[in-house]
Amino acid sequence: MLDISLLFKIGALSVLIIILDKVLKTAGKDELAVMTDLAGIVIILMMVVSLISKLFETVRTMFTL
Repeated sequence: MLDISLLFKIGALSVLIIILDKVLKTAGKDELAVMTDLAGIVIILMMVVSLISKLFETVRTMFTL
């Protein structure tokens, strides 16, 4: 079952990325804002990929004799 705390972590990280993006763009550091956005997206994708790998592992063990 999906752990609800992971959804809260992804949501909190997304809010933090949005705040950093707005602050950096307001300060005129657009390049740094883009780098921060990309880093946040990579971190969130790594969290999701770990969930998908657990799903495939569960499916594989379920269908293995």
